[in-house]
Amino acid sequence: MNAISDMQPEQIADYLTRHPNFFNDFPALLADIHIPHPHGTHAVSMSERQLIAMRDKVRMLENKLAELIQFGEENDGISEKLHALTLALIAARTPQDVVAALALHLREGFAVPHHALRVWNLPADAPALTDPVSPGLRDAVATLGQPACGPLTIDEAGAWFGEIAPHLRTFAFIPLRPAAAAAPIGLLVLASEEARRFYPGMGTLYLDRLGQMLGAALVRMQD
Repeated sequence: MNAISDMQPEQIADYLTRHPNFFNDFPALLADIHIPHPHGTHAVSMSERQLIAMRDKVRMLENKLAELIQFGEENDGISEKLHALTLALIAARTPQDVVAALALHLREGFAVPHHALRVWNLPADAPALTDPVSPGLRDAVATLGQPACGPLTIDEAGAWFGEIAPHLRTFAFIPLRPAAAAAPIGLLVLASEEARRFYPGMGTLYLDRLGQMLGAALVRMQD
């Protein structure tokens, strides 16, 4: 058996990589060597195979570009909705106004079917936001560096949803911070019956911004 037949595919690939002029020295090979078609059963020349590979790469890049454009359009839509909510929170004059604005925009703008909100240092005459919460819940919220999404992980919060609670499958737990590094002053919980609405690993940038905006709006009520 000669040395060529003893070569491993990796050695051949390495040789061609280190000798880029090989096919310039033997151009006829490009037309004479035939290899299996990647999408069929017949054979094609190396040059044809190269064209097929290029077309596949272009198609993959086009799909990736379309995906990026779609993500960009979705993010633009979320930004617009968040901006509208921001304006409503700026216009709010009382905690009740904040609660009403939040409920309206979550329901009509973001199509979030259920939410619950608790804050632990608003004036005593604030709405149900100031319903008592346990020290354990406050401690759990304090450990959230960013919003957490997925199944119910703070059991106490599940009771805030009343009769619908047994039907809720996914949640987003959003700590309310007036600023990025501030201690949380409360918790906003979004909930859905859909198993994939809020899932572990999903992006939380806009949820984090929502928590900061809402926290800042509520703190302003105390000034």
